[in-house]
Formats: sequence, structure tokens, C-alpha cells
Amino acid sequence: MISTEDLRFIRMLAGHRTLADLARAMNVTPPSVTQRLKHIEDKLSTPLVQRPSRTISLTEEGLLLLEKGLPILNELDELQEQLADRKRLVSGKLRVLAPLGFGNEHVAPLLGAYKRAHPQLDVELELSDNPVWSSCHKWDVIIYIGALRDSSLKMVTLARNRRFICASPAYLAAHGEPRSPRELLQHQCIALRENNEDVTLWSFRQRKSNKEEVIRIHPQLASNEGRVVKDWALAGLGIIMRSEWDVQAAIDSGGLVRLLPDYRLPDADIVALVSGRGGERSARVSGFLATLKAGLQPAPWLAG
Repeated sequence: MISTEDLRFIRMLAGHRTLADLARAMNVTPPSVTQRLKHIEDKLSTPLVQRPSRTISLTEEGLLLLEKGLPILNELDELQEQLADRKRLVSGKLRVLAPLGFGNEHVAPLLGAYKRAHPQLDVELELSDNPVWSSCHKWDVIIYIGALRDSSLKMVTLARNRRFICASPAYLAAHGEPRSPRELLQHQCIALRENNEDVTLWSFRQRKSNKEEVIRIHPQLASNEGRVVKDWALAGLGIIMRSEWDVQAAIDSGGLVRLLPDYRLPDADIVALVSGRGGERSARVSGFLATLKAGLQPAPWLAG
């Protein structure tokens, strides 16, 4: 069976007066051109060029091959151009998975602006604090916050994000302020259940000594919705561990007080997870990653 390269050779053959002219155009020797022609004729079991002849003259079979082969080559060339254009064009469907709270507040507006800039783009956004990792490859971009499990996906850091221990002034007035992680065991703590993490195990590291201290809280309140957890803390119902992006504004306004400043918790950077095949990344994915980085740098929750 002949190949598209064979068809391209026949097209070039028909466009030159002699085999020597074709050899010069291809920057090869005349014998190699003759050998290539014979190889194609052997595959088809039919001569394609009249012999003997000083100039190239196609046989009926050669003319038929050229007639039927040219449209095929033209369609293949057009298809390749369309694919190249599509790679540069932001179009198709972009599927994004993001955490519920952060997705509502930061990802959805950026995704909406990205869609407005690219009308030919279709967008699907799902918000969940418990992603199903077995189906993670159905998404083009996954926004993730917290400890990342082993993954075949490539991680792109979008913004730095610390975790804080917080409580309202009303709670602290009623119950006092803890001075060490161990004292949290005597307080009313609130847990946020997300990402299937062990949310009752809180890990601290003393800033001066770098000594780690781990405690297990016994929450009297727990929820899988970050907004609910923060609202409970604002209402004076207990102490929470939350991301900087979520509580910084409340700390700045005085609605929450950051506790245990001599200790730090594990960071929970905000990242995008994408296919590890970076060279094959589509224009819609690359463009959205650039939009995310621009929208989250500097971090909007630190703007105040």
C-alpha cells in the first residue's frame, strides 16, 4: 500500500521535466530518485512513468494516481493547518474542578472573564471539596489547596497560602486565649472536613526551636463547607484552622484574631494540576493558567 509520502513524491515528480531536475529540487542524487520511483512502482505492480523517455511522462496509471491522490494530499494539508490553528485558538471545551469556597470566590470570576475574552470557548466548572481522584483525568485543570497526594498530574503553583488558627474576640473574651497547641485541647475547636484529610490532627512547628508538636482535637462542631466553619467562628462558637485566603479579611477587620503567633502550621499553597504532557497542552489550558496566575498575583486576599 502506498503512503502519503509516496503521493507527495508523485506530485513532485509530475511537476518536473526530468528526473535530474527532480533530484536537484529534492537535493538528492538522480539514482536515489530513480530508486524511489521504482520502489513505488514495485508496490503498485505497475509502471508510473513512460520508458524510455528523456522527459517525465506519466502513464495512464500514473495520471490516475495523481488525479486521485492530489485531493487526498490537499485535504491532509488543510487538516494539518486547521489543527495548527486550533492549537493557537482558544476554543473547544475547558473543564475545571475547584474547591467549593475558593472556586466561588476566586476561580469562577476569573473563568467568567476568560470566557468573555474567548467567545468560542465552552466552559464546565465543578466545585467540590472532595474530588474523586479516580476520575481526575477528565478535568483539564484541577485547582487544589492542601497536602497533595501522589499524582501523575503536573503541579503549577498559583499562589502561596498559609494556614492560621483563629477565633473571634467574643470567644476569646469568654474562654481565654490559648498560648500553646496543647492548650487547644481545653477549648472548643471546629473542624473543616475536606479532601478526605485527617482534619482533627493539627500539626504545629515552633518558630524558634523548629520543634514539631501534633495534637488531635475533639471538635464539637464540624462541617464540609468552609463558609459555615468561618461563620461559626465569627459567631464566637470556637477556634478554627483555616487558609489565609479565607480568613485574612476577617483578621484585618477584627472579626477574627490570629492565635499562636509563635507557631506555624503546614502551608496549603494554591496549585493547579494539569496533565504532565506539558508540550501537548492546548491553548485553552495554557491561556487559563496564565489568567489564573495573573489574577492571583499578588494574592487578592493580601490587597488590604
